[in-house]
Amino acid sequence: MSGGQPSGSGQPDKDPSVRQFVANGVSMQTSEVEAKLDEGNIQEAESALRDGLSLNFEEARALLGKLEYQRGNVEGALRVFDGIDLHAAIQRMQQSLGDKPTTTSTKKGRTRSDLGSVVSQHATNLVLEAIYLKAKSLQKLGKLSEAAEECKSVLDAVEKLFPDGIPDVLVENKLQETVSHAVELLPELWKQAGHYTEAMGAYRRALLSQWNVDNDRCARIQKAFAVFLLYSGFDVSPPSLASQVEGSYVPKNNLEEAILLLMIVMRKFCLGKAKWDPSVLEHLTFALSICNQTSVLAKQLEEAMPGAMHRIERWKAMALALNGAGQNNSAIELLRKSLHPHEEPDDIMSLLLAAKICSENIVFAAEGVKYAQKAIINALESKPHLKGVGLRMLGLCLGKQAKNSSSDSERSRLQSEALKSLDSALALEPENSDLTFELGIQYAEHRNLDAAFRYAKQYLDVTGGSMIRGWRLLALVLSAQQRISEAEVVTDAALDETSKWDQGPLLRMKAKLKVSQSLHKDAIETYRYLLALVQAQRKTCGALASAPQVEDGNANEYEVWHGLAKLYSILSHWKDAEVCLGKARTLKEYCPETLHTEGVMHEKQGRINEALASYINALLLEPKYVPCKILIGSVLSKMGPKMLPVSRTLLSDALRIEPTNSMAWYQLGIVHKVDGRMADAVDCFQAASILEESEPIESFSSIS
Repeated sequence: MSGGQPSGSGQPDKDPSVRQFVANGVSMQTSEVEAKLDEGNIQEAESALRDGLSLNFEEARALLGKLEYQRGNVEGALRVFDGIDLHAAIQRMQQSLGDKPTTTSTKKGRTRSDLGSVVSQHATNLVLEAIYLKAKSLQKLGKLSEAAEECKSVLDAVEKLFPDGIPDVLVENKLQETVSHAVELLPELWKQAGHYTEAMGAYRRALLSQWNVDNDRCARIQKAFAVFLLYSGFDVSPPSLASQVEGSYVPKNNLEEAILLLMIVMRKFCLGKAKWDPSVLEHLTFALSICNQTSVLAKQLEEAMPGAMHRIERWKAMALALNGAGQNNSAIELLRKSLHPHEEPDDIMSLLLAAKICSENIVFAAEGVKYAQKAIINALESKPHLKGVGLRMLGLCLGKQAKNSSSDSERSRLQSEALKSLDSALALEPENSDLTFELGIQYAEHRNLDAAFRYAKQYLDVTGGSMIRGWRLLALVLSAQQRISEAEVVTDAALDETSKWDQGPLLRMKAKLKVSQSLHKDAIETYRYLLALVQAQRKTCGALASAPQVEDGNANEYEVWHGLAKLYSILSHWKDAEVCLGKARTLKEYCPETLHTEGVMHEKQGRINEALASYINALLLEPKYVPCKILIGSVLSKMGPKMLPVSRTLLSDALRIEPTNSMAWYQLGIVHKVDGRMADAVDCFQAASILEESEPIESFSSIS
């Protein structure tokens, strides 16, 4: 057998630019053949090659076609390639590769059997490379389906020649290179031709068959398949049963399979088996974000090889991922590192993210104010949007900081500054509906209900009623204005506009509206419907639900059972209340709300010591839990004059945390009355009466 290729190595010392064909120990300058091709004499060029290099018909045609392709004459290359009979060539190759001549040693240590195999593989590669180049030529001419069929024929031929897969050793490099190129090209050709089913099959074939491709190429194919799964819009079926290993994980949809592939590629990067490609991380970020698995993304970022990413970029990306997973303490620690004076203290995106995280936690609010102020200073005039975001974060952080203030005057100042910052942000971003909503929340919490109502209506108009929180805010504002029937109409309208699976918060609000009207039976029916909805949703999601989604589902179910327990407690149905409370406790074992309700039940049944124990346990879990501070103060106020100072301290502390809590003012008034401070008692009762008239059925902060 024989083989050859255009080569410049025949006379390197004399003239490196001279190109030659070399085969069977004989060389031939390409210029002789090119002259005949230029004249259009393909037959003569072919005969010259066959005679000069002792080649058969297919090998000569393969060399001619490759020469034409390299010269840029794609159409001419196609005319030459069309004359190759691949089927006949494969049969000869199978016979040649299947021969087992007597083994004898050569001077260089190789056996004659090995040499014969290498020569056979040279010839095999020559023909297969010709078909591969034919596919490339058709691709350049836009004949994509034909190109894919030709490329597929290369792989079909290889499978016939190597039915057990390409061996790891004794495979000629050029042959392996041709096969690897074809494996990578075929799915791309099917995609470009719009044949997505065939493309999916080609990807699976590339990854599941034994092609012996190198790690870098395999990683590229895996990435390309993941990108196809994520963005093609084509619903790919799971791998066939034949390719599944018993006990292994089988992806159920495009997203799961794409994530699996990308994580395999990331693992190769971590082990140093493939070259780092930042786009893989970008695609993985998108995939994990849309399924709410950013905690997994954070772990992948953490495991990335040192040097693959700059440490500050890694910290920022991890902080964003951890924030998405609700791990804000870890996220803020990373941002503090990236904003260190020796790192990038003025990076505006890090400052804004840090301010956002701090705005969600009253403990970090003061720190968030500093980040937001620095972001506003660093925002250029050419970037008003970023300045607007900074002002928005500043307003939210100031609002949170006000709640933690120990002084009434300082609280009032911080609240005023918070509203001023949000108004300034809205002036810069008048189309930002989130700002409208946040202003509505701020005004509602300050009991400026007319302004809150205006912003709630504006938010609903801007969003077209598509956001549940807009409906909830409007209903809560109406309930605070004691327009209960209108709040119920708004809630019913929102339920009509909302899909079944998203109705949970609205149904819970509807139940509370029923309770406020003493329609307890209607409230129980609403809670029962909500419970059935939550449980059906959990069963429907099943194993497909992510961990955060499962936690959210548990929280929703907990709120239903807890709401029912409180409702049955109001009706003095103690057995039913205890059953519901037990169900709630299985979902959230350590929760101050559960202990609070348990204490109320004990107190109503005259078990004061048990009630106090429940209230105190709740405060041990959450020291700033206001309802239990109020109830402990109430219980202690009935235990004689010696306990009045303790009761007054607890109630004052509750009012420091929640200045608008009407029950705290009322109980403090009781304490003052018992202590003989009538003027103070009158002031407290008056404050309680005013606040009760503007108290919503749920806290406004429950929707912020």
